[in-house]
Amino acid sequence: MDGWLSDPQQFWSVRFHRDPGSWVRDIQVIVDHGREMPDGQPPLLKTRRMMRYDDAVALWKELTRLGWSVTDPVW
Repeated sequence: MDGWLSDPQQFWSVRFHRDPGSWVRDIQVIVDHGREMPDGQPPLLKTRRMMRYDDAVALWKELTRLGWSVTDPVW
């Protein structure tokens, strides 16, 4: 299942999704940071990070504390 956050200006988005190749006991989460492009162009992906589940949860909480909000899928 994916989780999406958008910055307060709704310019940047972050997608959290499980790495399908990760082990059940060591879940890895892929975190994509980017934005939707106009006119149907492919999204601009600025960074992609792989992190442990606990670290991804901590990042989610920190971003929401800073004003990021849950959003629908962007790309």
